Amino acid sequence: MTPSTSRASATSRRSFLTGTAAVVGASSIAAVLPGGLAEPASAGAVSTPTLPDYAPVPPSSLGPALNDQGYYVARVKRNLYWVTDGTYQSAFLTTRTGVLLFDAPATIGHNLQRAINEIAAANGVSNTVTHLVYSHHHADHAGASSLFGKDVVRIGHEETRRLLLRDNDPTRPAPTVTFQDRYTLRSGGERVQLAWHGSNHTPDNIYIHFPDHDTLMLVDIVNSGWVPIYNLNLSEDVPGYIAAPTTALSYPWKHLISGHVGRLGTRDDVHLHQQYIADIAASCKTALATVDPTPYFVKYGANQWAGVKGYLDAVTDYAAAPVIAKYTGVLAAADVFTTSTTLVVLESIRLDLGVGSQVHP
Repeated sequence: MTPSTSRASATSRRSFLTGTAAVVGASSIAAVLPGGLAEPASAGAVSTPTLPDYAPVPPSSLGPALNDQGYYVARVKRNLYWVTDGTYQSAFLTTRTGVLLFDAPATIGHNLQRAINEIAAANGVSNTVTHLVYSHHHADHAGASSLFGKDVVRIGHEETRRLLLRDNDPTRPAPTVTFQDRYTLRSGGERVQLAWHGSNHTPDNIYIHFPDHDTLMLVDIVNSGWVPIYNLNLSEDVPGYIAAPTTALSYPWKHLISGHVGRLGTRDDVHLHQQYIADIAASCKTALATVDPTPYFVKYGANQWAGVKGYLDAVTDYAAAPVIAKYTGVLAAADVFTTSTTLVVLESIRLDLGVGSQVHP
């Protein structure tokens, strides 16, 4: 979901690029899309697209190098560990009765068990996963769940269960233990506090607090050292998403497991994210008060949607420009995704908050 942050080329990414090259070499991209939008290109007819250049990734946004198998695992505190492939993150607690796993990203896949095996062997503890907690229902964070078999106790919000039963994806078995607002997982002498504070990225996205390890896991809200990708990390509830970091900061913690990118987060990362979003919102309000819609609707006449697009694109570009200038070199990919994020913030300001709404006289 986000660009890779590892300093080393991950095995998984290398395999992906190799596979992609094979597909592109055999046919045009359009020809491999569902439904076949174009006839296969003749040999040698595929041209390389002109790709844009972007600002370098700030060194502070990068995580540790991955091993030869394409993952990195390390201690967060005591018996709490985190795993990353440079793009996605998971976490696990080793206990005297087994392992508690938090999310099972598909891109990490079998490397989750390899990471657990590595830590368990080094510490002489069990490598058997007994519990798996879902942060939310999305396949990118839960798509390796089925690798851990049917006997694992799966835990999630009640909405997570409803959505997974709806989706009927065999790689993501629905949780059998659910909760509405609060749940404390106790196993092997450890405790983990799960809480739902309302819709944000998704209707079911929860806060996972490790009170004995100074750690919070909150997925798909803050990408530590990076901006959100498209539309605030493809979030369904923009006001809820914007409010989530304040809720996160109300917990006592030192380490943040954010579900994405290649390093752990800090409270400073959350504050920086909040400032970035606040700057976008402020710039949107200025743009709404500054950009004149008249030329776009005069130009396109009866084509109302062309007028709407021209106007909203102009407002978005006006609002995004100063934010991109401020955060390029501070947050990775500020020049890549700020414009798309600005559009969704702009529309939330207009539609959720009513800013710029005018009633016909």
